Amino acid sequence: MREISYSEAIREAMCEEMRRDPTVFLMGEDVGVFGGVWGVSHDMLAEFGEERVRDTPISEIAIIGAGLGAAMMGMRPIAEIMFGDFLMCAGDQIVNQVAKARFMSGGKAQVPLTIRVTTGAPGSAAAQHSQSPESWFMNIPGLKIVVPATPADAKGLLKTAIRGEDPVIFLEHKMLYGEVGPVPEDENFVVPFGQANIIREGKDVTIVGVSIMVKKALQAADVLAKEGIEAEVIDVRTLVPLDRETLIRSVAKTNHVIIAHEAHKRAGPGAEIAAMLAEDAVEYLDGPIVRVAAKNVPLPYSPVLENYVLPNVNDIVEAAKSFWPGKA
Repeated sequence: MREISYSEAIREAMCEEMRRDPTVFLMGEDVGVFGGVWGVSHDMLAEFGEERVRDTPISEIAIIGAGLGAAMMGMRPIAEIMFGDFLMCAGDQIVNQVAKARFMSGGKAQVPLTIRVTTGAPGSAAAQHSQSPESWFMNIPGLKIVVPATPADAKGLLKTAIRGEDPVIFLEHKMLYGEVGPVPEDENFVVPFGQANIIREGKDVTIVGVSIMVKKALQAADVLAKEGIEAEVIDVRTLVPLDRETLIRSVAKTNHVIIAHEAHKRAGPGAEIAAMLAEDAVEYLDGPIVRVAAKNVPLPYSPVLENYVLPNVNDIVEAAKSFWPGKA
């Protein structure tokens, strides 16, 4: 184990897989000479050359369409979309082609396409560069949705995505790129899809975190511990597939649950998790399922307004304390 950043972990995963498998390549806007708008792919062009680190035109639909074709012809493309908001520009390719090709071919056409895309608000990027698009695609069968919250998971989950046979939307929160944490040095380190991680155990309330909200959930748990509330924090890691069993077991133990994500509250990923728990774990609940999420308005440019719209640590703390009025 050694300490590296979230962005370094992603770059390391890509480089290791490209060295291991000549069919893996990276494509996207400015990923080559410029090293990516977020700097994640810097120096990769020097090692792998223009054939395997491909700068593309500014056309998301072309990037995804080319990635689909390459995947169906035996390659393992990694397509980078620099802002999650821009996935809508490639919506038809993702929804009607990428997600459905394997099913419409009776399983004959595999689509090992990994779509790396940034998500979340980086601070005053306003309404068209701050969105969290994970729930947009959760409704589309055929896609796997990955939301790593730590450097280790970013590396392990990305390697699993690249080695798999299905299309994956791999969501990297912009504000996590600089986060540093321990990452195994093993080049075969992978993290399986569909296995949530209990990163803090507790007995009073389960906090289910998605992406950057895992970090905020841990901070909230520290605050709650000082007030006599022991929170269990779970990182879902993947939204599709979702680890139902781990979530249900935790709720059966704590009898209370909060779901925290940065996407908008209405029809966000928390809505699907809440519905699953209402169907399969309602007998364990001693209170309502509470969602902590962004307010249902476009993301503002103003820092003051943006902070008001986005969920924060105190929102999680107050949600937990609402289960026991007057306890703290």
